[in-house]
Amino acid sequence: MEDITVLKQALPYIQRFKGSTFVVKFGGEAMEDREVLERLIDDITLMHLVGIRVVVVHGGGRHVTDLARQLGLESRFVGGRRVTDEPTLDVLKMVLSGKISVEILSLLKKKGVRAMGVSGVAAGVIEARRRPPTRVSGGGDELVDFGEVGDIERIDTRLLQLLLDEGYIPVLSPLGADADGDVLNINADTVAAHLAASLNAEKLLLLTGTPGVMTDLKDPTSLISRITADEAREAIEKGIIQGGMIPKIEESLYALGRGAGQVHILSALEPHQMLLEIFTRSGCGTMLVP
Repeated sequence: MEDITVLKQALPYIQRFKGSTFVVKFGGEAMEDREVLERLIDDITLMHLVGIRVVVVHGGGRHVTDLARQLGLESRFVGGRRVTDEPTLDVLKMVLSGKISVEILSLLKKKGVRAMGVSGVAAGVIEARRRPPTRVSGGGDELVDFGEVGDIERIDTRLLQLLLDEGYIPVLSPLGADADGDVLNINADTVAAHLAASLNAEKLLLLTGTPGVMTDLKDPTSLISRITADEAREAIEKGIIQGGMIPKIEESLYALGRGAGQVHILSALEPHQMLLEIFTRSGCGTMLVP
């Protein structure tokens, strides 16, 4: 009977979100464990089958670092952000648009879902400009040259819309190109936020290594289940939201301010968090609203 109750609870949400667009982003936390990744693919497949238009954005920083080390390349980070020289950019191309994209596509194929791997370079989906030397939090007072790293100038959604209209799940790797065609590394959370805004997505789902936004990282019961944009800004100013969660919140606020409906920050590691968050009344992560 418990299963029936859950199904009945899900029905109005399925009816509400049918035909809506969701952007789902996950990164290294999901890619490091095959079982975790397969569970995420199960959830994405179910959303697709009930009529939700899903776009997947993936990162893969740990895989890039591992391959770079195998090739004798040193990975450098400033304030948690990767410095991307030309050899590292070549590794990013191989890992993001190669190994990781193909692995996700193969799992979706296994579930009978039509999916298409798309680099942000393809059809000019992500137009970017090379980031000038800049100061970053955690990087000290000096200007940092991040190398072949880009900031998004424009998202062209036409290719993705065509794929969605034909029943495909686009799987987007976070590489962009400037006006001269030079390839640039783009932060995956940034890509997901800009994409959700450009698609006017109903939901942006950011899968992380934590259950969501917590006031105390050591206490899971301190999870904030719902927070407004203004409350989130205040929490950052007061130091309640700290560390690596700050840029995720900032990207979330960008998406909310430019067309996305809601943002959900969830654990990639716990089973079926996306389904519980979307299709039940109680949810399980943190929902950000305008």
